Amino acid sequence: MFQELAYAKVFQEYLEARNLPHSPSNLYDPIRYIMSLSGKRIRPLLVLMGAELFREDAVTSALPASVAIEYFHNFSLIHDDIMDKAPLRRGRPTVHQQWDDSVAILSGDALLVKAYEELAKCPPDKIPALLQIFNKTALEVCEGQQYDMDFEKRWEVSETEYIDMIRLKTSVLLGGALQMGAIIADADREAQSLIYEFGVNLGIAFQLQDDILDVYGDPETFGKQVGGDILANKKTILYIKLHELILGDDRRKLEHLLADDGEIKPQKVEKMKALYAKYDIQALAIYQKEKFTTIAYDKLKAIRLEEERKQSLFSLADALMNRVQ
Repeated sequence: MFQELAYAKVFQEYLEARNLPHSPSNLYDPIRYIMSLSGKRIRPLLVLMGAELFREDAVTSALPASVAIEYFHNFSLIHDDIMDKAPLRRGRPTVHQQWDDSVAILSGDALLVKAYEELAKCPPDKIPALLQIFNKTALEVCEGQQYDMDFEKRWEVSETEYIDMIRLKTSVLLGGALQMGAIIADADREAQSLIYEFGVNLGIAFQLQDDILDVYGDPETFGKQVGGDILANKKTILYIKLHELILGDDRRKLEHLLADDGEIKPQKVEKMKALYAKYDIQALAIYQKEKFTTIAYDKLKAIRLEEERKQSLFSLADALMNRVQ
């Protein structure tokens, strides 16, 4: 935990040294706003931890890549919140709520450009490999977001389709962050592949945990609108498991709730939670989360390094899988 805090401090100091222009204010103030909401900084931390795992002196060289990943992540959040019509992000109004949709779109675009500016500061001999994984990851995140939106219009989504969607939308960014750190630290191809797969499977488990928290999280600590996925008719792991099992009158109740088409209806969240409880859906979702967590841990164990070097990543993974926000 001390190591993670130390890297978080190093990252924050480097981030704060990035000087954004002050004009036009409606372009750069929203960037300052979204970046000030901090979040858990998981992705940039993974870049630094991926570098440190293979070579301790590579952490400083990995700082620009860590900021690039954080800029890209926040770019995607700004745009996702517009598409999802989300009112809150990390417990505060989303950028499009604080300003408007047009401002949010353009500020998000500027953040993506800033991400590439940071990548250009990485060790020159590593930039081609870093660009390859960064561009691949960025495109996959866009593909995942499109699948997520497509699924909102469908009554039936298979578990396989859903897992692939969250792998693209959420998980590849964790895997890509770790692999970028590994590239900077001169890890071999096998090690890069294993650390990437660790991140991807951890990311799937992370998103399944997020699905669970969206329904069962504490509004005081979760930082987002509890029940937001239900109100938006999102096809989460809980919905998919319910759809597999639901019968008779309960199926008609579910169809009626979905016909609401995302509009806020009194008691919609509570009625869905009652159906989840009847079919023990929370336990089934937790089982899936734990399955992918185990796969992730096995990938990390397979990297041919001393176990003590991996301990900080195991500790971070444990914290993520047991989080309440």
